Amino acid sequence: MPLFDSHCHLDDPRLASSLDEVIARAGEADVRRMTAIGYVRSLENIRAAIDIAEAYPDRVFSTLGVHPHEASLYDDTLEQAMEALASHRSVVAIGEIGLDYYYDHSPREVQREVFRRQIALARRLKQPIVIHTRDAAEDTLAILREERAHDVGGIIHCFSEDADFAKAALDLGFVASFSGIVTFKNAKAVQEAARVQPLTDLLIETDAPYLAPVPHRGRTNEPAFVYHVAH
Repeated sequence: MPLFDSHCHLDDPRLASSLDEVIARAGEADVRRMTAIGYVRSLENIRAAIDIAEAYPDRVFSTLGVHPHEASLYDDTLEQAMEALASHRSVVAIGEIGLDYYYDHSPREVQREVFRRQIALARRLKQPIVIHTRDAAEDTLAILREERAHDVGGIIHCFSEDADFAKAALDLGFVASFSGIVTFKNAKAVQEAARVQPLTDLLIETDAPYLAPVPHRGRTNEPAFVYHVAH
């Protein structure tokens, strides 16, 4: 079965150092396409995912977005640069964006403001969005509603919530993307959410190099391993 890894960080040094081999192994596992997530930290790295997509145009799509960990770095200049690059042929979404109340690397009020601004950017660009949410389910759903994110829809990436959240997200036009977490024995809530997700509204991902699925848990994750998520 041909597979699609909807979310991977191919610019991470653990993968970028041997990217030809990583892409080749994905092909051997029948992973035909993948999305390289543009984890924007500054103007200097803003093209990282786009450059990879240009190098593998038949295999890789890209995104642009400022992760909640880096929300404190977001400013008008960065937003304008993202808006200019979003028309690149490989860019398919704005993300990953959202809220992370587990680590709180950026103040929560800043995370919320930047989340809203990037939803507004996506709506201007008519691009879907890729959502990161951790320990922030209520605020994530509230902001998606308030900012009319249903106009563009998108993905709840690396889904780690429960079935009720999955249903609420679907009502807002957001599909769940399941990672290696779904293979973990103790991930009962995530497994139940996968069971209620319609097959027409279901994505899989690796989030490589993070969260390698069973039986590779503890290793550096890579797109080829999305087979185990699908299984």
